[in-house]
Amino acid sequence: MLKAGAAEKAAERRAELAEAALQTLSTLGYARTSLRDIAQNSVFSHGVLHYYFTDKVDLITACVRQYKARCVTRYDQITADAMTYEELERGFLDSLARTLRDEAPMHRLWYDLRAQALFEPCFRDDVAAIDRSLESMVWRIVSRFAELAGKPVALPPPVMYAAVDGLFQHCLIKHLSGDAGAVDEMLMLVRQVLPR
Repeated sequence: MLKAGAAEKAAERRAELAEAALQTLSTLGYARTSLRDIAQNSVFSHGVLHYYFTDKVDLITACVRQYKARCVTRYDQITADAMTYEELERGFLDSLARTLRDEAPMHRLWYDLRAQALFEPCFRDDVAAIDRSLESMVWRIVSRFAELAGKPVALPPPVMYAAVDGLFQHCLIKHLSGDAGAVDEMLMLVRQVLPR
């Protein structure tokens, strides 16, 4: 059993390795990436990756969990900082547009992992946990919008999450295929589902 300090260092090292692997995974996707590919595109050896991760599944889920946790933190901060509906709308939509433009490969990796979970049971628990965290995040955002608008949320959390996530995924696909209007379309559609 690892001592507390050793366990913390191992967790930090796993996080560092997952961060380094994230770019390769997001570029090549789950199916086309091996641990050897990740090692070749980072400063870490294949052996180091195998030491900290049992296999590619362990590594990819660590990468996506880490990235999505950062996303949740980002939106929670926007939600906490906004004092008016307009501030929240501006912060939320600006961040949504920026993440679609600047982090599209990372989101593509998430949807790749989610699709793989339909076929590979080894991903299902992690995908379900990430989905729950994203649904909770969307619910906190929508609830704050409703609070600032002085109106109740008309739809339950799973429906709101499905609506926002579906719009985002739809526009991500358009953006990745070169549609220059995808970001603006997403912002317009998201505005329509927000409580006002």
